[in-house]
Amino acid sequence: MNEMIIDYLHHLRIEQGLANNTIVSYQRDLTKYQRFLEERKISSFKDVTKKDVLLFLEHLEKEKLAASSVSRMISALRKFHHYLYQENVLTLNPMEEIKLPKKKQSLPKALTLREVDRLLETPDTKSLLGLRDRAILEVLYATGLRVSELVSLKLADLHLELGFIQTVGKGNKERIVPLGEEATYWIEMYLSDSRSTLAKGRKETPYLFLNFHGQGFTRQGIWKNLKKVVQQAGIHKNVSPHMLRHSFATHILENGADLRVVQELLGHADISTTQIYTHITKERMVESYRKHHPRA
Repeated sequence: MNEMIIDYLHHLRIEQGLANNTIVSYQRDLTKYQRFLEERKISSFKDVTKKDVLLFLEHLEKEKLAASSVSRMISALRKFHHYLYQENVLTLNPMEEIKLPKKKQSLPKALTLREVDRLLETPDTKSLLGLRDRAILEVLYATGLRVSELVSLKLADLHLELGFIQTVGKGNKERIVPLGEEATYWIEMYLSDSRSTLAKGRKETPYLFLNFHGQGFTRQGIWKNLKKVVQQAGIHKNVSPHMLRHSFATHILENGADLRVVQELLGHADISTTQIYTHITKERMVESYRKHHPRA
């Protein structure tokens, strides 16, 4: 069974071009599934029945896993068994009649425009690190990049004279994202006054944003830096890089952007993923109406 899982993960990496973090998540879920089957004395995926899968899902519920985690596991098992069926490893797919539980849709939280302004203006741009942090925040809010896309940005991905950057998102799909004048200005300031000093005397790296050691950032590094700036700004929200992405999408929709354009900018494969932001803008519209209409 272990060899089949390894083959499948190889298929995800090479043929589907999935990100390493996604593959690690699949590996974790499938290994958990394998261990459960082995405890039931099942040594081959060929012998797995619908009843075995249901018992596994029941086992997950007893472990008090969140509904979202159970849904992710069902999705992983469905894709894995479909792969085995296509490869003629299985003659019957035990996942065919098992459906995903209905997931409660939670609306992403966004910062207000005032909070965004306060956050962006907090770093001390007279210092090397403050200037870098300002540039990072400006890019996150101006582009809606995922944090993984931000830390992967290289100098070669910049096209400042044309006002855009190139990035590679989920599924190894490349897209072009506009920068805007403010983000372009702060990147140029960072490149001329900060980055060269951070990289000085150290092994050259192609990445745009460098940490104190002159190397590219990790996702955790960006998260920790953001938390520090949020605290300094006096914003009492659990702000993450993803919240800046949500804020970007919400604010441009509120200002009249077309949903399809936002889909392209965010790199969503399906428009339904982007449509969640229309619920936010509708909620804010109702809130504004109730607040300002004299007979609301």
